[in-house]
Amino acid sequence: MVQILDVMDKALNGKPMSESDYQLKLFAPKVQEKVREHKIKYDPNNPIPSDNSMADELFEAGMELLLDVGAYCTSSGRVISYTEAEIKNALKEAPSKLHFGEGRDRKSLVKRNIEDKTPPWCLLGAGGGACSSDKSFLTLVEGYAEIPETNAITTPAITRVGGMRVRPASPLEVLAAMRNAVLAREACNRVGRQGIPIMNSLATAESDIALAAAVHPKFGMRQSDGYMICCMDPMKVDFARLNKVAVALSLGGSIGMCFGPLLGGYAGGPEGTAVSNVAHHMMGILTYQSSWLLPFTIHLRHVASSPRDMLWVISSMGQAISRNTHLLSLNLNYTTAGPCTPMCLYETSASVTAAVVSGLSIESLGVATNKHEDRTTPVEPRISAEVGHAVAGMKRSDANELVKKLLGKYESKLNSPPSGCPSSLKHRRFAKPCKPLHWFSQQ
Repeated sequence: MVQILDVMDKALNGKPMSESDYQLKLFAPKVQEKVREHKIKYDPNNPIPSDNSMADELFEAGMELLLDVGAYCTSSGRVISYTEAEIKNALKEAPSKLHFGEGRDRKSLVKRNIEDKTPPWCLLGAGGGACSSDKSFLTLVEGYAEIPETNAITTPAITRVGGMRVRPASPLEVLAAMRNAVLAREACNRVGRQGIPIMNSLATAESDIALAAAVHPKFGMRQSDGYMICCMDPMKVDFARLNKVAVALSLGGSIGMCFGPLLGGYAGGPEGTAVSNVAHHMMGILTYQSSWLLPFTIHLRHVASSPRDMLWVISSMGQAISRNTHLLSLNLNYTTAGPCTPMCLYETSASVTAAVVSGLSIESLGVATNKHEDRTTPVEPRISAEVGHAVAGMKRSDANELVKKLLGKYESKLNSPPSGCPSSLKHRRFAKPCKPLHWFSQQ
């Protein structure tokens, strides 16, 4: 089985290549070659397809892509290549169940199938959205932890320490990452969810040194949390990210690789983007030593998961992975509309539905493309979780019709979505238990 030392050996001794040549002369042409060879075709009339044979072809295309292009290490300028035996063995050895959390909050993330009645694992919160004050951070995380369906927390990222804006790889980032850990645990303690896992450990720690400093147990992080490390598009890694891998492995934590191929980027249109997503899953369990995966594919123009072609990518990729592997995959969705707007709820409902009926679990969510500071509330994660539970077990054909109705409510507004309201402490009350599916059942 490929280990971290094997990855380093490949990163140091693989085929030399410039980054631009890897992206433009190797990766991009190979993606389109696989799309043609496997006859993968996007159907705008069916954003949630029901074609099992296409899902299988998509999986084969993704595996062949990884075999042909490998991963790329930007620090060494080398291609990290894998054999078919290494890929298949990694797929075989990957876990189909993981335990997160402690005490009564300890739960199992399990593999889901297409149209599975098992409720999705709900990783709820800000999806790394920016938060400028300790008070807002605490109140938001308290709200996320109070959502009944919350299995794990995805915290905001702290942008200021002592009134100073955080600078990357500086002492300010190290201090902010430490504060991220302390405040997240404190917020969960306040609402009686002492054992709930923080699975995007740590949103504030972009650099390796900040992560290494902040995961010290005295700040509240635990082995039972999830250690998320982001991949660069397309299928790239550097030594800083591999440093994070080494630290997480030393703690015995479960690594989740997050990756966001752009629809309209190096992989091209929806067909190529779906192939790239499948390949990233396999690249993650090898290069990043991941136990679970977190795709967050977004649209180049809209920077969101809710456009029609994006829903097809989410569903097609999910079905390919669910039918052909036992990998644990959670889809993170982004909306164009801001918080507390009907359009935002329609958007997240559509992308959650596409993911859940296709065999994925969910992380929700990045609101208003996640690029605005202090523009997230517990309202949207709450609705997303309710929708995820409601559509578990739904047939793909029924989900397809539901998603098309939802598209009719927001598709024409994607170019000029409402911005919604900034974060407010009063929004915490929306996370508390209420009549289940009240909003969703009326739509």
